Amino acid sequence: MPINKKLAAGSALVAASIGAANAAVPESVTTAISGAGTDAGTIGAAVLVVLVAIVAFKWLRKAL
Repeated sequence: MPINKKLAAGSALVAASIGAANAAVPESVTTAISGAGTDAGTIGAAVLVVLVAIVAFKWLRKAL
């Protein structure tokens, strides 16, 4: 069997396994994971704003 066919068969098996595993997750778990992702995005944005503010403050002090 050529390597391309083996790779395609392996990829199809992995894709099928992921679909089956995803179907068994309860709704509450999916909601909790989505909420955690939103929280992580909010915290990441806050950290980015703080870092930009620090760099801007240093830049302004250097200019004066």
